[in-house]
Amino acid sequence: MADAHTALAAGGNSTPGRVDGRTARAERTRRAIVEAHYALISEGDLKPTGERIAERAGVSLRALWTNFKDLETLFAATDALLVSRQESAWTEISPTLPFTTRVDEFCRQRARLLEIVAPLARAATIKQPFSAQLQDNRKRHIARVRTELEALFAHELAAAGPGRTQLLDALSISTTWAGWSLLRDELGLSTDEARATMSRTVTALLVTAMAAPVHSRG
Repeated sequence: MADAHTALAAGGNSTPGRVDGRTARAERTRRAIVEAHYALISEGDLKPTGERIAERAGVSLRALWTNFKDLETLFAATDALLVSRQESAWTEISPTLPFTTRVDEFCRQRARLLEIVAPLARAATIKQPFSAQLQDNRKRHIARVRTELEALFAHELAAAGPGRTQLLDALSISTTWAGWSLLRDELGLSTDEARATMSRTVTALLVTAMAAPVHSRG
């Protein structure tokens, strides 16, 4: 989104007040479109059309595609909204807490955040093979979890020795959407049941690694 100075330059004799007003209106329109897209998916419409998004946002279809040049830019903006909502629900867990407490608090938090991401993750699965933006979104979400795992379980990962990367990969599968989707959608577990299974898996992986470091890959 261009700032006021850019808009002023493009507008020639436009006054700063007019520029600021247009910028604010454009930002409100963009926000309404992104929130409409997010809401429709959250309500179960995994493939909302441009017409439905525009209607929900209270804007014209032309306004939708004026503000977003294609679906990829809309996917990026919607993911940014998702990340902001996840960040609002995220709290830092101290790496100095006892092992069992860290595992429990981490898995409870992951369950909360994965339930937030669930509708958009399910929708993304449909178009992800054909969307570079959705693929990038997925990679960034996984990278954030891996960073958190590395910080929270640094001691246990170090104890795995040469198998550290393999252990981190296993933990990543267990605590990101791929594992959560299997538990919730394929096995039909409740949120509490899926969270307990995640906790058991994370505990087993870390305890086993501390007891006898696994071999590195290849």
